[in-house]
Amino acid sequence: MALDHAPGSHVPGQHPDDIAIIGWAQTPMVRHTDKTETQLLLEVVTDALDDAGLTRADVGFTCAGSCDYVAGQAFSFVQNTDAIGAWPPKRDSHVEMDGAWALYEAYVRLLMGDEVDVALAMGSGRSSTADPALIYPMEMDPFYLAPLGADALSLAALQAQAVLAAGAVTERQLAEIAARCRRDAQSNPYAQVSGEFDVDELLAEDAVRAPLRRHDLPPITDGAAAVVIARAEKAKAVCENPVWITGIAHCAELHYPGMRDLTRSLSARKAAEAAGVADGPVDVAELQAAFTHEEPLLVEALGLAPTVTVNPSGGPLAANPIMATGLVRIAEAAAAIRDRGASRTVGHSTSGPCLQQNLVCVLEGGRA
Repeated sequence: MALDHAPGSHVPGQHPDDIAIIGWAQTPMVRHTDKTETQLLLEVVTDALDDAGLTRADVGFTCAGSCDYVAGQAFSFVQNTDAIGAWPPKRDSHVEMDGAWALYEAYVRLLMGDEVDVALAMGSGRSSTADPALIYPMEMDPFYLAPLGADALSLAALQAQAVLAAGAVTERQLAEIAARCRRDAQSNPYAQVSGEFDVDELLAEDAVRAPLRRHDLPPITDGAAAVVIARAEKAKAVCENPVWITGIAHCAELHYPGMRDLTRSLSARKAAEAAGVADGPVDVAELQAAFTHEEPLLVEALGLAPTVTVNPSGGPLAANPIMATGLVRIAEAAAAIRDRGASRTVGHSTSGPCLQQNLVCVLEGGRA
């Protein structure tokens, strides 16, 4: 949803229903950690609240994003509430999605305006604990896709082949995306994979799942993130530089990849339109492009200009903590405004096979 006003006519923070990001935190992203998800969340919840200058007692609503398949345990999210604490009691929810969708629910909860003026969203995942090729097919529909063993990598390769066959991008361009993201990730202290890579050497490698090579794939990552948001009056009272959410929207397409045009992302385009991406210039976009071919698809769908800086953090090709990757994108988009001087940024998250669902969040700094 975008705020109900003409593009450019509204000063963020002037309406009581305006909502801002006021604090965030993420763990260092690693290939494997012995810490539990609860321990990871305990760290980021504490750090995000410290960043916002608040305590757990100030939070009126929390929402977590996690996945029982990834955790290997039914109702695993229940124990993660220990990261919030039992006292004082507060309203709580959970989404079996990336933490970006937890942020969306928290945003909607704050719009209700009934005594809750601060909310916290978090996401966590430890993909290192099992083989993703065995886990993720279990999440597909049980009749047509799951029996095929259609894991995320196979489905991504299917889409990459469609994009290449359509002439929308070349394998060299995909390798250049991987090299750029991991070069930029060298300045990201949380990145798991970073460094200088030669495009010709990358292209000389064999395919892992044709046409995708190792550099086209995200790493397996353990990690967590948390974001604190607040209604306008509270945000301005506790934060010198709130980052305003001026539009947020989520759209979904059919689950079955065979019934969609995989060379396009219709749901990403519709989410971008609903969030108002085109209402102003965008400085930075943090996209949940876990596979290299997803970046040009999303850039086209979101209508991003060539001048937009995409994934300066390195993006999911530098660290991919399943169930927190999208929330990290929104936090990085907020950091681009508060910490690095950008005016207007976009955070994006996706879920489901071949970019089936997409969430777009538009952020702006305060205007004089």
